[in-house]
Amino acid sequence: MTKSQTHSLKTALTFIIPSLIGVLLFMTPISFQGAITIPVAILAKALQHLLSDWLTTIILTISLLMALATLLTKLFRPKAIRTHHFLNALLNINPFWLVVRLTGAVFITLTFFGIGPEAIRSADTGGLVMNDLLPVLFCVFFFAGLLLPLLLNFGLLELFGTLLTTIMRPLFNLPGRSAIDCMASWLGDGSVGILLTSKQYEDNFYTQREAAIIGTTFSAVSITFSLVVITQVGLEAMFVPFYLTVCLAGVVAAVVVPRLPPLSLKKDLYLNGSSRKKDDEAVPAGHHVLSWGIQLALNKAAHTGGPLKVVEEGFKNVIDMIFGIIPVVMAIGTIALMIAQYTPVFDYLGMPFIPLLEWLHIPEATAASKTIVVGFADMFIPSILASNGIQAEMTRFIIAALSVTQLIYMSEVGALLIGSKIPVNAWELFIIFLLRTLVTLPVIAGMAHLFF
Repeated sequence: MTKSQTHSLKTALTFIIPSLIGVLLFMTPISFQGAITIPVAILAKALQHLLSDWLTTIILTISLLMALATLLTKLFRPKAIRTHHFLNALLNINPFWLVVRLTGAVFITLTFFGIGPEAIRSADTGGLVMNDLLPVLFCVFFFAGLLLPLLLNFGLLELFGTLLTTIMRPLFNLPGRSAIDCMASWLGDGSVGILLTSKQYEDNFYTQREAAIIGTTFSAVSITFSLVVITQVGLEAMFVPFYLTVCLAGVVAAVVVPRLPPLSLKKDLYLNGSSRKKDDEAVPAGHHVLSWGIQLALNKAAHTGGPLKVVEEGFKNVIDMIFGIIPVVMAIGTIALMIAQYTPVFDYLGMPFIPLLEWLHIPEATAASKTIVVGFADMFIPSILASNGIQAEMTRFIIAALSVTQLIYMSEVGALLIGSKIPVNAWELFIIFLLRTLVTLPVIAGMAHLFF
């Protein structure tokens, strides 16, 4: 029998106040300028507006500094960096990530100054990533990184993790705390969910398998972006049935895809090499689920380390995200968009889907097939193609819903996953993308036949 520890009022308030602020900022849906969003996203948009004239210059400066600092670290291996845990992890990276980081810096420089090959810096490739995506990510990273400790450090995840295990474990074979990642993504932004997942994996709260599943399955597209997608294909009046379809298909994919390779082959090992024990989530004798969740939350709150440590961790998150991930997103996102824009690769990859689309009685199957795999490069491209070349409303509806539920796109989510410590590579992401497509397409088509 596990004894309950007695905690002071100060500890209780340390748990309650920051956790409530975290819930307010990351998980409370509010209406803002006609859209449903969360306060962190509003703060990010405000910062983006404030720095609008300077953001690309700031991003260029950061990328060049990171490229130079990383290159010098690899060449001269200064002891001051090698013996500093945080700086070593940030700058002393392996040769592959060095090349990616340098490539990102080069792409950003060429795009910023409008020099070099048009294929790299055009508005459909590097210009899209540099001007449309990176400023948004910079601002989201700043506030999400700074404020993540409110969710992570004061016991909220311990409480919700215990309460929601009875739902998440049998249905998705995941810990209850992963529901928080999903909520933050669903209401706010998929990148927030990935950052939250990556941080918890690094802190040994998720195993390799759990982190890979959560990162590729629960970093859902926000309600706001879903509205942008359905508006692009001219069907905004159907947003409610569209979003119901997205949610249903997403749940089906979350149940099925993690039970298939490559996700099913991931090991239940933590980053430190230890394995998950069967009784990790067991409620001890003498406790019920709520009392044990509160006990774990208070234990966590009692060991936060004080305000300065929390602020320091927040700024480390910001530096890690902005300095480490933005060049990776630029490199991988631009290359993926170049393949989509200047080669027929995605057209050829879409051809095998024509018989499936015809079998599902989807109009304009050949034109629709060209949009299916291109979503791996960027989620928005299928909707752009559908709005320009497809007449059938049902087909446009299906393409829009599929692009959202496919979830893995290299211009943001894929690049973020590869840039994080979550154990997935580009090939695995492509396989997961295809599996999600095959699982969700029949669900979406079935719903579309009900609505049209």
